[in-house]
Amino acid sequence: MKNYLLFDLDGTLTDPKVGICTCVQYALASFGIDEPDIDKLTPFIGPPLKDSFMQFYNMDEQQAESAVAKYRERFQDTGLFENELYDGIPKLLETLNSKGMYLAVASSKPTVFVERILEHFHIKKYFKVIVGSELDGTRVNKDEVVAEALRQLFGDNPVEKEKVYMIGDRRFDVEGARTIGVESVGVTYGYGDMEELREAKADYIVRSVEELQSFLLRGTEDTKKGLTFQIIWQTIYSFLMFVLVRTIALSLTVNLFLLIAKNVPGFSLLLYDEAGEVSGITGNGAAIAQIVAFIAGSAIVFRTARVMILKAAKESRLLHIKKEPIQNYLFLGTATLGAMLGLNMLLDLTGITNNSAAYRAVAEQQYAASIWLGIILYVLVAPPAEELLFRGIIYNCLKGPVRPLVAMLMAAMFFGVYHGNWVQGIYGFLMACLMIYGYEYFGDFRVPVVMHAAVNLVSYLLSNTSLAVSGFVCWPVCMVCLCLAAGGLFLLSRQRKVF
Repeated sequence: MKNYLLFDLDGTLTDPKVGICTCVQYALASFGIDEPDIDKLTPFIGPPLKDSFMQFYNMDEQQAESAVAKYRERFQDTGLFENELYDGIPKLLETLNSKGMYLAVASSKPTVFVERILEHFHIKKYFKVIVGSELDGTRVNKDEVVAEALRQLFGDNPVEKEKVYMIGDRRFDVEGARTIGVESVGVTYGYGDMEELREAKADYIVRSVEELQSFLLRGTEDTKKGLTFQIIWQTIYSFLMFVLVRTIALSLTVNLFLLIAKNVPGFSLLLYDEAGEVSGITGNGAAIAQIVAFIAGSAIVFRTARVMILKAAKESRLLHIKKEPIQNYLFLGTATLGAMLGLNMLLDLTGITNNSAAYRAVAEQQYAASIWLGIILYVLVAPPAEELLFRGIIYNCLKGPVRPLVAMLMAAMFFGVYHGNWVQGIYGFLMACLMIYGYEYFGDFRVPVVMHAAVNLVSYLLSNTSLAVSGFVCWPVCMVCLCLAAGGLFLLSRQRKVF
């Protein structure tokens, strides 16, 4: 959370269209230029007036200065008050002020006019610092205004740029912020549109005063306390329904195979004894039954999961307006791959894997199917189904009433217990924590789905090759992999705190 907030005035706090445009008409008229349509003059809102007269009406510097003087002739007594606050601005400023944030105005408009406008609307009291241009034509560039505002805000203390947002509606606000080295928040409810702000490379973009308030206050809201009966029931009910439907679908599929075997002697998905009686199910048969079971399980929770995933995406959208650089995805990928390899080796090297008969039975079943059926099951079908339940429903259910970190641990514990043996339980718990971290960091449900599928794919392929039993599995390699996991997480955490 940043607590030093610099606001542009025109197009951000107030809508100055009538005042500015009619004063521009007045100035142009003094040059014999008739412009009856004030909508054509809205580009004057935001940038320095002198630059606008030179750009839009091909005036030389002396003519532009004369036009600015004529503009101010009308503006200082009349145009100044042909202005109005955007809906919600007083409430926004009051709320930010009550949270202990330091507010400033950084405008290209002359300071004397800025102060009179703020006084007129009774919002001057919310601002610690008010900085604009000078009437003599100095300090008109936005970077100069921002620099002066920061100097006054921090006084004799070092300027902490990482704690500052510059908030404005035009590219000049964004470019000024970037020149000084602070992050910018573009607002599209003013006179700069989405395209302009994106081209200027605004760090964040919001579409309304309400979105701006939600963005600036993120992390300061009072967290809802306590798990309600409804939340507990939704979590347990979804879990039980998923497991129940999966079990029923698995049983029905196996029974279907038995029914087919009665009419098709030697049905290839079943095993037979010497007397020709069915004695079991093949690895491929078990894999197909599991595929059907996972599809059925995901179908029963899909609607609930979709609602909760969309709700979570909407709530977190303002935290993820800024596009993540590709390097962050690489850091997460490194952490995921390192954790998967390192944890598997750690469990194997410490002997934990060999001491669990339940795990060995599951592993034998997993690798009894053909590699292509295994990939379909463990990479394409199981990950999306399990993510819908464990991250889509259970985690999103829990993170509302409790802190995200607690919700992560609780949801990860569900995931570990679900696997039914303590080897996969430990591994599943730790990998679930990592997948939830990725979900929270990027705010995209597809991230844990891809992580889950990638982990399963690499793990499954390695276990079907000689690497899993070769000298590759050793303490030095294990430590390197765990260090890669820790390093990837460290590099991510340096850029943004998630929990």
